[in-house]
Amino acid sequence: MHAPTLTYPFGENTPAPGELIAIAPGLHWWRVPMSGPLKHVNGYLIDEADGGITVIDTGPNSQVSLEAWEALLAGPLAGRTVTRVICTHMHPDHVGLAGWLCRRHAAPLLMTRAEWLMVRMLAADRRDEVPPEMVAFWRAAGWDDAQVANASERGWSNFARIVSHLPLGFVRIRDGDTLTLGGRDWRVVVGSGHSPEHACLLDAERGILIAGDQVLPRISSNVSLTVSEPDADPLGEWLDSIAKLKQLPADLLVLPGHGDPFRGLHPRLDALDTEHRERLDAVEAILDAPRRAVDCFGALFRRPIGPDVLGMATGESLAHLRRLEVEGRATREDRHGVWWYSRAA
Repeated sequence: MHAPTLTYPFGENTPAPGELIAIAPGLHWWRVPMSGPLKHVNGYLIDEADGGITVIDTGPNSQVSLEAWEALLAGPLAGRTVTRVICTHMHPDHVGLAGWLCRRHAAPLLMTRAEWLMVRMLAADRRDEVPPEMVAFWRAAGWDDAQVANASERGWSNFARIVSHLPLGFVRIRDGDTLTLGGRDWRVVVGSGHSPEHACLLDAERGILIAGDQVLPRISSNVSLTVSEPDADPLGEWLDSIAKLKQLPADLLVLPGHGDPFRGLHPRLDALDTEHRERLDAVEAILDAPRRAVDCFGALFRRPIGPDVLGMATGESLAHLRRLEVEGRATREDRHGVWWYSRAA
């Protein structure tokens, strides 16, 4: 598959630690450092007329991210108050420090309802032992005893550890809402698949889209089937969201959650759509004999799947198999708690 034609207006100019880069008047880009292969998440800051700051996405509740925020608040944002926190979606690298910021500055939190509820639910579950439903889900996907034991040793409440307590109340944002940020109108554009109700923000007048993880320039966001909704169709929702975002102007400046700001929204969406449809075909092609989710990794991924990414790879594999079911291209049989998929007759 040929790479889409994208352009990167800022070139090699990316934010150094604690530095802000002006994207447009009153709109700033910075990077919140974090552990893991992605190394950072992009944060965006909007100047308000009263001297306050609107924060969009926060980084996880980790020591390195917290120190970066402290340095920012003591440096480029010295004397400024965070007056509003907006989180595009529920994942810890985007929402992890939202509660901390809201409490520190008495600021409201804005999110879509499904994302806020998911964070509240997951962060409230602080038990150490992995629930039997999760073990059953892993077994259904084809995990062996060693894989189950390794994941179980990591414990269950990892999400809660990297997300600070959210406020008890929040301000709900919905698809199609208009938010006034920095004296400008930003329309909420909701997508799904990577998370339940992911909010993007569109400044149509200036042609700017804050895309979160709904559109990334160089990697594809994880689209996973999860234990919380095992009969969902996240890949179908992802593909529908791609079609929805294709209705936006093609020449937008896209501000992603990871990677660099870019232009080329439509080619990137086309590439993401093609990639997943090709993966669906590749998985269907190996279902001449019954397969489990773990047996489909070779058809989906270009590198070996180790313990560090086994969970995400499993979720992605199940999402593709579930989509094939929904499209009538595959059937699933439960054999003693293990799901086996075959090509539909």
